[in-house]
Amino acid sequence: MQKLLEEDLDRRRKIEEKPIAVVKKEDEEKPGKIEQPGNKGKKLFPKSPLFQNWGGENLSEDEQKEAQALFEKYGYNVFLSDRLPLNRPLQDTRDPRCLMKTYPKDLPSIGVVLIYLDEALSILKRAIRSIIDRTPKSLLKEIILVDDHSTNDDLEQDFDRYIKTIEDQNPGLLMTRVRHSEQLGLTTARISGWKAATADVVAIFDAHIEVHDLWAEPLLTQIKGDRKLIVSPVFDRVNYYDLEIVSYLPASHAFDWALWCMYERFRPEWYKLNDPSLPGKSPSIMGILVADRTYLGEIGVLDGGMKVYGGENVELGIRVWTCGGSIEVVPCSKIAHIERSHKPYMPDLSITMKRNALRVAEVWMDEYKHNVNLAWNLPFKDHGIDFGDVSERKELRKRLNCKPFKWYLDNVYPLLDSWDDILAYGGLKNLDANMCVDQGPVPGHTPIAYHCYYYMPQYTYFRGTGELYIGGIKSHKYNANRCLTDSGNNDNEPGLNDCHDALQKQIAIYWDFTQGKELKNKQTAGSQAVGEAPDCSPQTEPTWRGRAPHMEGAGTPPTWRGRALSPHGGGGHSVHMEGAAATQFTLRTGQTAFLIPFLT
Repeated sequence: MQKLLEEDLDRRRKIEEKPIAVVKKEDEEKPGKIEQPGNKGKKLFPKSPLFQNWGGENLSEDEQKEAQALFEKYGYNVFLSDRLPLNRPLQDTRDPRCLMKTYPKDLPSIGVVLIYLDEALSILKRAIRSIIDRTPKSLLKEIILVDDHSTNDDLEQDFDRYIKTIEDQNPGLLMTRVRHSEQLGLTTARISGWKAATADVVAIFDAHIEVHDLWAEPLLTQIKGDRKLIVSPVFDRVNYYDLEIVSYLPASHAFDWALWCMYERFRPEWYKLNDPSLPGKSPSIMGILVADRTYLGEIGVLDGGMKVYGGENVELGIRVWTCGGSIEVVPCSKIAHIERSHKPYMPDLSITMKRNALRVAEVWMDEYKHNVNLAWNLPFKDHGIDFGDVSERKELRKRLNCKPFKWYLDNVYPLLDSWDDILAYGGLKNLDANMCVDQGPVPGHTPIAYHCYYYMPQYTYFRGTGELYIGGIKSHKYNANRCLTDSGNNDNEPGLNDCHDALQKQIAIYWDFTQGKELKNKQTAGSQAVGEAPDCSPQTEPTWRGRAPHMEGAGTPPTWRGRALSPHGGGGHSVHMEGAAATQFTLRTGQTAFLIPFLT
């Protein structure tokens, strides 16, 4: 996944391997003086992600303590940020063809919304400074600062004085402050910013960004040509440890069935144009977005029922596409964005992400909504997660006359595997031996029998094609699952192979799954034995990684034995089972095995 971007990142990391110098705190508008590295004290935090990547050899012990405390509080290197100039230059990372482009003079006005919660003051100042310095005064109408109930002292009087200075220096620029009386979350904060905006176009950004030169004109040009277009710049990464800029290639904004966002290649037709400066269509959008302010209101802005963080960007992407608009990533617009080491306001994002994903699924995904449950390993019903009232959002969808989600899968995001032939999922367990089929060590291609601990290595999925996946399932068609295979050799031991590779090598991957009989391979007609792990005692904890599913008592098998399922209604395939997804799976004991859910 994201191989294109990972290769670019590897190349950039090699470039970044250079001595680190610290800048002394100077006047905020002037370049700082470089202090030569020196050995001032022993390393106090050798295991800290900050000092593992940044070094900090020239810091005294007191400075190390200060830097580490600030890092833990903010998730990035505030110690260094406080010592960098606010107007630091940024390397131009755009494609050279962008430099030759010209833009209309009569572009719409733009208002920039910055969302923050206890952001470091120097980071906020630098974001504001870069927007003012690198946006034409004729275009920049306003900057709207939305504070989602910060508690940092320096974001009160110190920040107020800075804003007053900005207003005095820029009398034609409207600076608007919005403060929440309680923490309402990122989505609601973005809605607050949109409500306060008055410019033709609204740009909604995180506050830990810096804009590049000519960032606004390419975006405004696209919106001027089509008001139903939501656009995004390309994000360069700002390292959380040394605040250096790492150039990212233009890429589509995508997601998996759990609704985690990711980068992905554009559609093939974009690459055929052989011009990386051209905008590319994207199935979704990440948190930074630019849109016609009135149009964004017409389609419902963002879902105010989302909590804290996660899923709101995917919801917007699906809504825009299915309700008559489109989304583009614009390579000639660049913004540098800090990727935190951790998010201090919520260490475990999966809690709200799971809840928000179920909300998106209920409103927009029609017969495919249970794929989100499957991705999060949740029951289809009675999962115990309250995702709030969605009646208004369903009414919005009806009023906008939006297309069905299947249209979105077919026309906008065909790379997402529809999972419409998943017949059963759970764990393949031998009840007499009380052991489960497990993917075994990775890397490796030999499934094993292991005591049932209900983590990812034992997740099992059976498809209508006859493929049987062990150890999870991939959301995208371009990612291969790991199939249970039968090589046809006389040793009668199954394998676990990349499904695509197995097909190319003509290794049998299709199985008959029939209640009360052995699991047989369709191509070889052979049943399979799975070898035991060297030590399968219940006291031995597995060493392979995975996420514990939701169940009563980790490691305790459910008291009920599962069910067949056809996720998308009566038209799908089904397996006839009465209360249990039963089959024969021959282990060394030759006893009956069952496909059981991991859930209670």
